[in-house]
Amino acid sequence: MDADEAEWGSLTDRLADEAGAAGDTDAYERLAATGDPEDLADVLTAPGRPLWARELAAFRLGLGGDRRAFEALVLLLNHRDAERCVSAAYALVRLGDPRTARAAAALATNELRVAYALAPVRLLAALRAPEAVPALITALGRRLAPGDPHWRVGVACAEGLGALADPRARPVLEAAAPHPRIGAAARAALGNLPV
Repeated sequence: MDADEAEWGSLTDRLADEAGAAGDTDAYERLAATGDPEDLADVLTAPGRPLWARELAAFRLGLGGDRRAFEALVLLLNHRDAERCVSAAYALVRLGDPRTARAAAALATNELRVAYALAPVRLLAALRAPEAVPALITALGRRLAPGDPHWRVGVACAEGLGALADPRARPVLEAAAPHPRIGAAARAALGNLPV
């Protein structure tokens, strides 16, 4: 089973349950089976469509490289439901839209939505785009404030900076190294930076 099949299976199991709970099993099966991208795109623009349908359509269009999925996927990337965020990030990587890195950087550094920034942070590291390092440095620096509750986002930032191995990250990683929860990831990331 390849990664697309595994992610597709996870997404369809979850959305089939959501649709079934709403009494929409037949509509779900039709949407999951359609091979027409126009049918999927219509779901994204039609009023009153349920979230499960929009997510399914956006995911399928994203995997197919159809840029009409971009806006819906970005909205899902910053959703309060972590599973939706992960699926959206997966589809956005495969979509290949040049706007993705800028959108992910904006979400990763938005302090009003920091509780939902984990997927955008991880997406930035995966994209390896020019926007990634500055955004991750900014987001990590904010997570070092005493008592900040979003330390998991800080860990993801440190891990991403370690994967990107950009020397510009050294000052913020050194500042994060003594942090009780982020420190281990920061020290590991420092070990990946060029000397």
